[in-house]
Order: sequence, then structure tokens, then C-alpha cells
Amino acid sequence: MLETSSVILRNLGQREYEVVADAMRKWTRSRLSSTVDEIWSVEHPALYTRGANCKSSPQSLGEHIPLVDTDRGGQITYHGPGQLIIYCMLDLKKLKIGVRALIRLLENSVIKFLGNHEIIATTRSSAPGVYVEGSKLAAIGLRIHAGCCYHGLSLNVDMDLSPFYHIDPCGHADLSVTQLRALGVKASLIKINQKITNILVEELGYECIIMGENQLPNVILDQ
Repeated sequence: MLETSSVILRNLGQREYEVVADAMRKWTRSRLSSTVDEIWSVEHPALYTRGANCKSSPQSLGEHIPLVDTDRGGQITYHGPGQLIIYCMLDLKKLKIGVRALIRLLENSVIKFLGNHEIIATTRSSAPGVYVEGSKLAAIGLRIHAGCCYHGLSLNVDMDLSPFYHIDPCGHADLSVTQLRALGVKASLIKINQKITNILVEELGYECIIMGENQLPNVILDQ
């Protein structure tokens, strides 16, 4: 089986953002041409993150939540329990897709999932992500290094949305946000992760799915 047709999936549960972000960065910078792509699913404790060129800060009522600067693209957003994060460590050169195509593919994976629940969703060329009736449901931020990507997709499932009120989500003032619970999707985060990840794997064209251990790879932890 060729490496390009295989992907390793890991469900990491709830992990600190900085630990996972550091692992993604080191893993991507140390990968070889033979390294199999990986997709990590995770939840993070409450925090705000800013993209590499973002200078926005939360308003005063949001200052009790940690703010972390990252190396991904995009603006400021919020992560917290009940939000599904799907991190994609992919070799775009081997997959023969560009960044814009990957963004569309991530968006379409969520839109297909929503379609199975008879929910109509849209995208915006100026603000990557998935929207339902004008409210943002999913956000996308990526980092590219030597033709490989990391970071990925965040999807609001069943969470406290109030921290979003203290920022301009993804850099857009007065942008409302929503979540699957409010749209009538009652499935657990685990089930939703399985369904969306399966769609994503199919969209990317992988033929072999390898279920990895539900922990960060040892090669990362040992560095």
C-alpha cells in the first residue's frame, strides 16, 4: 500500500492547545517523504487563538480566558469544550492539491454532513468556513511548511458560545456564531467526529484508514 493512499486517524480526547500545537509543528517539520499522513481529532480547554498576522484581542469581558498566538493563518477565534477540532497533517504535494482546494474540501466535508441532516450550509470566499443562515458554524486555519499542512478545522458542536461575543470571530465584526445543538443535531461529539472524518477521508481519496493510538506519537513526545 502506497503511503499516499493511507492515513492514520487519532482521537486525542481533550488536550491542552499548546501541547498539541507544538506536536503538530514538530511532527510536520520532522516528517519524511515516506511519512503517512495523519488526522487528529481533539477538544481543547477554553482559550482564544490568533493567527500569525492577527493583532486583535478579546474585549474586557473575555480577558479571563487565555489568549495564545499561533502560526496558523486566519484571525482570532475561540476554542473550548464541546467544539470538535480536526487537525490535518497532510502532504499536499503527494495528494496533488493546493491550499484553496484543501479549504474547499474541508468545507465540503462539513456541508455534506449537514446535508445528511437536511441543513443547508454555505461558504464565503472572503472568510473560509461553513455558515448556516449567516452564522458561522465551522472555522478553518492552516499552516503550510515545505508542501505539507497542519492545523485544520474547528466545528461548534455543543458548547458555551458566549466567549465568541467578546471577539470579532475570524476578524469579522458582528459575525454571529452557531452550533450543531442549536441546529437540531443531537448526536455526540464522538459520533459527529466519526461521520465527518469518514467524509473527509473519502474526499481526500485515501484507500486505507489506520486507527492510531489515542495519544500523540512517541516521536513527538521524545523530542
